[in-house]
Amino acid sequence: MDFALSPDQEAIQEAVGAICARFGDDYWHRRDTEGGFPTEFFKAMAEGGFLGICIPEEYGGSGLGVTEAALMMRMIARSGAGMTGASAVHINVFGLNPVVVFGTDEQKRRMLPGMVEGREQACFAVTEPNTGLNTTQLRTRAVAKNDRYVVNGQKVWISTAQVAKKILLLARTTPLEDVTKPTHGLTLFYTDFDRDRIKVHEIEKMGRKAVDSNELFFEDFEIPMEDRIGEEGRGFEYILHGMNPERILIAAEAVGLGQLALSRATAYAKERQVFNRPIGQNQAIQHPLAANWMELEAAWLMVMSAAWQYDNGLPCGPAANAAKYLAGEAGFNACQQAVMTHGGFGYAKEYHVERYLREVMIPRIAPVSPQLVLCFIAEKVLGLPKSY
Repeated sequence: MDFALSPDQEAIQEAVGAICARFGDDYWHRRDTEGGFPTEFFKAMAEGGFLGICIPEEYGGSGLGVTEAALMMRMIARSGAGMTGASAVHINVFGLNPVVVFGTDEQKRRMLPGMVEGREQACFAVTEPNTGLNTTQLRTRAVAKNDRYVVNGQKVWISTAQVAKKILLLARTTPLEDVTKPTHGLTLFYTDFDRDRIKVHEIEKMGRKAVDSNELFFEDFEIPMEDRIGEEGRGFEYILHGMNPERILIAAEAVGLGQLALSRATAYAKERQVFNRPIGQNQAIQHPLAANWMELEAAWLMVMSAAWQYDNGLPCGPAANAAKYLAGEAGFNACQQAVMTHGGFGYAKEYHVERYLREVMIPRIAPVSPQLVLCFIAEKVLGLPKSY
């Protein structure tokens, strides 16, 4: 058992870190205050060749694994970019994995290079207002008509739809009452984002202002048959190939953000003098920060274990969900403690830790709630009766 990173993995961390170093606290503070997609950062990551880190080399990517992607995403979050920087490139890393696995060679050559090069930003449209994580109950319909599908329905919490040129869409092609299993009858598409047929309403939210979240309304949106991924009706099966990597990557981001918050809190605790001594000399400050470090290190080991399992073709559902849960909680605890360590200044934007606390709610809530992770582990790992 070897816990050391390979020279190539070390080089990836260093290269990503060098790019991130060009975008300091002032940049991310402006993005958090003013909004607007972090285009300069996105382009820098594209020019560095990192947007397609998991895409096969024959389609313009680097052909690396989720392990390398997790190292990259942790570095981005830890650099000071937080979830804003991570979310700006997040879908590029995991989103088109169903296309890589189930697309035809023609589709891969047509769909992947634009994303890898940063020319075609994409959004991932699955969740709906009335179904949440109960994906089998999706109501957005795609009806086949001659050489195309016509889509009507609604999606919610769709990131980057304001800037996307492409959309990865899951819709029901066979009514729920006509299938033998609820997971059947859902179909996956990757196609152009037609703003004449897709109305986009941005959702105002507490953090990550620069990376938009949206509600989408589809009105007779047409998709060519050649933009269907795989077989009709098997889309639920296909998106599972993106869900576990997404859990692993967002866990890596949560760890990175938690480590960033911990480093800021530790530095402040060494410098801040109260009653003629640094506050870091007090055990009431030391002990929570020490606990944060241990929680983050443990969560990171779970992330690496899940990534290793995925990259080696092993069933990784329990590990990926456990990594997401542990990292989400550890990241939240560290960000909260960073604010408390700063005291009143933790509430001030100039110290940045209040932004970390707002942003860390994302990996704690999404893409699956901690409660549903617990339900999954209880049922799938411990063999307890399904509770929902």
